Amino acid sequence: MRIHFIAIGGSAMHNMAIALHKKGFKVTGSDDVIFEPSISRLAKYGLLPEKEGWYPENITPDLDAVILGMHARADNPELLKAQELGIKIYSYPEYIYEHSKSKLRVVIGGSHGKTTITSMILHVLKKAGKDFDYLVGAQLEGFDTMVKLTDEAKVIVIEGDEYLSSAIDRRPKFHLYKASIGVISGIAWDHINVFPTFDNYAEQFRIFIETIQPGGRLIYSQTDAVLNDMVKADHSTVEKLPYGLPDYNIKYGITNIISGAKEYALQVFGEHNLLNMEAARLVCESLNIKDEDFYRYISTFKGAARRLELMGENKNASFFKDFAHSPSKLKATVHAVKSQFPERKLIACIELHTFSSLNKDFLSQYAATMDEADIAVVFIDKKTFEQKKMTPYDAETVKDAFLREDLTFYNDPAALLKYLENIEMANTNLLMMSSGNFGGIDLPELAKKIL
Repeated sequence: MRIHFIAIGGSAMHNMAIALHKKGFKVTGSDDVIFEPSISRLAKYGLLPEKEGWYPENITPDLDAVILGMHARADNPELLKAQELGIKIYSYPEYIYEHSKSKLRVVIGGSHGKTTITSMILHVLKKAGKDFDYLVGAQLEGFDTMVKLTDEAKVIVIEGDEYLSSAIDRRPKFHLYKASIGVISGIAWDHINVFPTFDNYAEQFRIFIETIQPGGRLIYSQTDAVLNDMVKADHSTVEKLPYGLPDYNIKYGITNIISGAKEYALQVFGEHNLLNMEAARLVCESLNIKDEDFYRYISTFKGAARRLELMGENKNASFFKDFAHSPSKLKATVHAVKSQFPERKLIACIELHTFSSLNKDFLSQYAATMDEADIAVVFIDKKTFEQKKMTPYDAETVKDAFLREDLTFYNDPAALLKYLENIEMANTNLLMMSSGNFGGIDLPELAKKIL
């Protein structure tokens, strides 16, 4: 098979390109800009384009298919050439489904926790010696790539994003997978640029439930009121399995799961992670993993990349980095750190970076999300407003939205760095949250300096 990737540098795209290359396909690709780690990883397998840009001559009649990334626009010259030649064009979720039509498809959906739940399932299945394919949105310890595609595996575990599939396919990705087992972790409005109202956004999850195949199973969080009502109103014949918080305790800063007469010490913490773990347990139970084995295996799970990642610590202070950016993720992460270390002061800093989080009309969704932090800091790189061609707003607007008058606001990375470098870390935790990079601040170096 000869496959060409348009926008090969994307996170899922470059991993899929590597997976198909390993499968023996002849893979080529193009992109107008590629960043690390995609550059190094594509180069390792001889898949890095010789030069950046779009070149219609890359599209030839002998191609079996083109896979189109979300980064490519509808007027992309390579896409137009492929359409002109009548070559089969897939979005990457379409191709994942095409590959997995004969497999049992586990699809993890939800506004938060998707990557962690998927990562937990993969970790346990690997520990149990199972053979499986997968697609996950983060690099995991013990896994070479974020995508694995084989002919042999009977099961595929897919992180099911609700964002659009491609510039010419406006369906949410997770609608295309047609899950055998579907998971929904919760529903909290996101992607305002695509789903302008909460009802419009929530509707995508109702449709996802409808795509679960006959005789399939829906695993869902009963702690989410909107989701609970949606499931109650659903009349499909799929089996519905709710989950909530398991029994647990916290001893000496370690969270322990209680199952029967046994306790299992975890390397992750926070109620959101315990809920994620229960979703993963029910999936693994559906794949014939006993609870006792699940808890034994999950006790060695260290977390997904950028999810409550410990940057450094000493005897009475810790520095965490987290991918949290939406209101629900922000609130859950702040609560997790404060609950795990109630005796320590918590300084929480969030960078507003995505289109939704920067949208002035959406900003009020962040009300009270940082109330548990002793000190709350919000950072918006002034260059981000310029890059996204959005009108900037001032500190008072941010304080009003978060309902926190004592909140500190920065829009200059240098000023934020100066503040962080002078934090007194005695009996204190610092939590830095962003889907961006805080204007280029070197967090590992900062951790060394302040700890």
